[in-house]
Amino acid sequence: MNRNTSATPVGLDAQVVVNCYEGGSCNGGDPIEVYKYASETGLPHSSCEQYTAYNLQHACEPIDICRDCSWPPPEEGDSGLENCRAVDHRKYYVSDYFSLSGVDAMKAELYVRGSISCGIQATDAFDRYDGTYIYSEDVGVPELNHEISVVGWSVDENGREYWIGRNSWGTYWGDYGFFYMDMYTNNLGINTDCTAGIPTYDAPSAREFTQ
Repeated sequence: MNRNTSATPVGLDAQVVVNCYEGGSCNGGDPIEVYKYASETGLPHSSCEQYTAYNLQHACEPIDICRDCSWPPPEEGDSGLENCRAVDHRKYYVSDYFSLSGVDAMKAELYVRGSISCGIQATDAFDRYDGTYIYSEDVGVPELNHEISVVGWSVDENGREYWIGRNSWGTYWGDYGFFYMDMYTNNLGINTDCTAGIPTYDAPSAREFTQ
C-alpha cells in the first residue's frame, strides 16, 4: 500500500491501558473507552512500561503509568519495583475518534492517518495461525470477541488483496505478532466494526464519540 509518510511515528504504551483498566483488561473490554482515555487523559510513550499482556493485581498508581528503574536488574520472578520510581512523561492524544467499516473507509483512514482498531471473531484456528499464509475462515455470521490493529494492506502474486494486522498475543504468534487476512471474504468480520482516532500532541477539549 501507499500511505502518508510525512508524519513522525510514535510508539504508544498499550500496557498502561491494561494497568489502569482504561477500556478493559486482558480479559476483554471496549475499544471506544481506550480512545476516550487517549482523548481526555493522554497516553505515554511505549518506553514508559514494558508490554506484558498481564493484568495489574493492584490499583493503578503513577509508577504503573511511567517509570524509570536503576541497576541491578531483578532476579527471575521478582518485580524489581524497589529499584524503580514514577517519572514525568509526555502525553499523546487523539483530538477526535470515530467508528468506520467497509474496505473503502478502512483503506482511506489507513492511507491518511495510519493504523485502526477492528473487532474480529478470534477462533481456535486463528489462535493456531503461524503467519505463513493469508488467513481465511468461514464462521458464518461473525461474533466479534477480540480487538486487533489493522496497519496496512497488500496484494499477493495472484492479485488477491489482504489486510496486514497486528495482534496482541506476543511475537511468538503469527508472523512475529502480525497476521495477513483476506480482505473481502471469510475474514472473521474484520471489516464490520473499526475505530480510528486523529492523533495530536496537544490535549484536546472533551469531545463526544462520533458515529
